[in-house]
Amino acid sequence: MSYGESTGFLYPFIEADERDSSALLIDLAASARLKARESSALQQSTLAECDEAVRSAGTAMADRFASGGRLFAFGNGGSSTDAATFAALFAQPVSGRALPALNLAADQAVVTALGNDVGFELVFSRQIIAHSKATDIAVAFSTSGNSADLLTALEEASRRGLMTIGFAGYTGGEMSESDAVDHCFVVRSQSIHRIQESQALLGYELWAAVQNHLETAHDLRAGGAA
Repeated sequence: MSYGESTGFLYPFIEADERDSSALLIDLAASARLKARESSALQQSTLAECDEAVRSAGTAMADRFASGGRLFAFGNGGSSTDAATFAALFAQPVSGRALPALNLAADQAVVTALGNDVGFELVFSRQIIAHSKATDIAVAFSTSGNSADLLTALEEASRRGLMTIGFAGYTGGEMSESDAVDHCFVVRSQSIHRIQESQALLGYELWAAVQNHLETAHDLRAGGAA
């Protein structure tokens, strides 16, 4: 595969035999600006659509954390790294209260053992069975909303009384239609890259809502004690 063929899907406007470096840089800069504008517009429309749901879910999550609950995040591929970032935001925040959160794809020995022994569809649900209690929270990250292993884990979590949250793209897929998902945040885009960028912002806003609710509850208790 030639260089042009390997990157053509990223920059289809660039000819494989491009020799004018100045024109090439202009095209690349224009492409980057266009993608940035698209991403910003999608993020703003997604936040506007999901604002009330984020605040509602954040309040419910905060109540669970206050009751000793923990957060379990999971996803596949790039969404697995998004789940890891989301869990780390709660467990090791740069500010605010550290909260118990775990990325279920973090332990490669567990993931590969379960995938080999019982099947990949069960790699997250089996961990939910092993580690969770009814006050916990399960959060699944997907771009399609149709990943079987995520849906199986969310269904198991729901049966066990966990609060369930899904992040999906496109039109939400099965995740947005499942009765096992308490809150589903859908980024309405056909681009995986733009979906994941907006999901990252939604995840941050959800974390901020949790922190704000916990801080408000703390202040109210402190005022009552005084």
